[in-house]
Amino acid sequence: MRAPSIRSIQSQLIIYFALAILVPAGITTIVGMKLIYDQVFTRAETKTLSDLNSAREVYRNKISQIESITRLTAVRSLVVDALQRHDRRFLQRDLAKTLGREKLDILTILDSNGTVVARGRMPELYGDRFGEDGFVRQVLKTGQRVTGTAIVPEKELLRDSPALAAQAAMDFIPTPLARPRAGQRETSGMMLKAAVPVAGPDGKLLGVLVGGVLLNRNFEIVDKIKEIVHEGEVYKGQEIGTATIFQGDLRISTNVKNQDGSRAISTLVSEEVDDAVMKDGRRWVGEAFVVNAWYIAAYEPIRDIRGEIVGILYVGILRQPFYDVLWSTLATFAGIAAGGMLLLVSIAILQARRISRPLKTLEDAARLIADGDFNRDVVVRAPAEIEDLARSINRMAKKLEAEKSELEEWGTTLEKRVQERTEEIRRIHSQLFRSEKLASLGKLAAGVAHEINNPLTGILANSSLLLEDLGTDDPRREDVEIIVKETIRCREIVKRLLDFARQTKPQKRLNDVNALIDNIILLVRNQTSFRNIAIGKHLAERLPQILCDNDQIQQVFINIILNAAEAMPGGGTLNVSSALSQGGEFVTISITDTGPGIPEERRERIFDPFFTTKEHGTGLGLSISYGIVEQHGGNISVESTVGKGSTFTIQLPAQTREAEE
Repeated sequence: MRAPSIRSIQSQLIIYFALAILVPAGITTIVGMKLIYDQVFTRAETKTLSDLNSAREVYRNKISQIESITRLTAVRSLVVDALQRHDRRFLQRDLAKTLGREKLDILTILDSNGTVVARGRMPELYGDRFGEDGFVRQVLKTGQRVTGTAIVPEKELLRDSPALAAQAAMDFIPTPLARPRAGQRETSGMMLKAAVPVAGPDGKLLGVLVGGVLLNRNFEIVDKIKEIVHEGEVYKGQEIGTATIFQGDLRISTNVKNQDGSRAISTLVSEEVDDAVMKDGRRWVGEAFVVNAWYIAAYEPIRDIRGEIVGILYVGILRQPFYDVLWSTLATFAGIAAGGMLLLVSIAILQARRISRPLKTLEDAARLIADGDFNRDVVVRAPAEIEDLARSINRMAKKLEAEKSELEEWGTTLEKRVQERTEEIRRIHSQLFRSEKLASLGKLAAGVAHEINNPLTGILANSSLLLEDLGTDDPRREDVEIIVKETIRCREIVKRLLDFARQTKPQKRLNDVNALIDNIILLVRNQTSFRNIAIGKHLAERLPQILCDNDQIQQVFINIILNAAEAMPGGGTLNVSSALSQGGEFVTISITDTGPGIPEERRERIFDPFFTTKEHGTGLGLSISYGIVEQHGGNISVESTVGKGSTFTIQLPAQTREAEE
């Protein structure tokens, strides 16, 4: 088989496919690796900042602990009494005991002039003044306790104990990336101090009690930070987390280890960190070379009671675990990307062959079409573009077929829309016709009612008098009783006619439709006809009020509810619900029964005057209700299913106080 030329479609497709795949895939791989790198170290730095916050709390808690010990000692009555009496022996003994028990480095009591009365250390040394101590000066001035960090000169340490001066003294150890130092030795120390006032029973300041812990070569805080934050986690034999307290740029307390396993005290912080934290006073977070290894580190300044930066608090996480995870993730990602690219190139080659082979079939088909074989159906298995080309002749016929189907569908849709519009016009026409008919019948009913009412009154009065004159055994009494009964019935019909025909303008005011419904249900639920009927209420909350004639709207609800009860003589369910229409323009009230339903031929006439299916009905109740709702600017409709029940829906305009005014 002849190898494809570089100018062939197959070769061109393979080349362009490969370029289109490899270039974006390479860019994606590079960007993905960069995002993974940034994500890993962003999370590492976030964790380090969280660890730094925890370390700060441990540091502050230690200061609070010293302050609590000092304060509790200062308020003891024995100490206060001894200071008043200048009982130096008792004070020295008590302070020494407290200092040893609470593991303090200094515990010194002074009088109100700032003169030392007794020390927990060096009992033989007293009478010197602490006037230059900022903590003592502030307590004597304000009478309030003072806590914080302080740099203590060598001479002050010697006054408390030569051992403290020796503990603080450190010779600098040259450290990579650190700033060159002029001197080679640091003799002052960093101390956590608390100074609290000692007051007599009368509240008068008697003196000051000073307590403190020297941080130089004291590893309690840094080890506690490591224990709380990192829980002793080890990676490849090396502790993963470290913490350090710097006095200036000098490590005075740390659990960072030298190569020989000793603590790396007396080493220096890097120049970059020193500039950021000690000079600029800002927090520094990033990758830092600490003594002999790289860490994800966070540093923040430690300030004294005057706000001056005197040291640095540091926490760090060994960088190597993150690098190992990073490179493992990147290797996995790169492997997946390489495998994906190889797979895509293979697919590109197969796709190029899939495209080139059908072209020969298209060439043969084109020759046959050129010879006049227009009915030939060309079918090939190829990408969409080539299949579209192969089906070009078929597409024309299919397009005509599609257009024909579209026209037929449009015709069907148009017919449906015409039917919907016709139905809407018919419904509107029916409403207009019913309104005109009600108006005409109303005028007629008014005239007829007035003409009949007067004779009926005479007949009823005379027949009632005649009935009173007849004895109980008179054979004519039964006939007269029928006359009275039927006359009363005629009078009720005339009354309903007058109600139907009256043109009284509704006395409208704002009403709560839910309250109207509650009142009506309370009124009817104890009637005999409702004993076997379960009444359910589903009333929406916070409905707007409606502007209506209270009596007329109640009459509408009562008419419909009583009709529903009469439709369920054997019992059933009556549900009354209220809601706000979707546009918020109407309050909708629905009354649903589980009666026999209304046949379609009767539904069209139920609002017509004098149409009734009841044996003794007048056919005016729903007509009157229709007129009342219409006068209120609303509408009433009915939906019914034979055998399931009926639902009457009343819509009344939602109103506001502004509309009423």
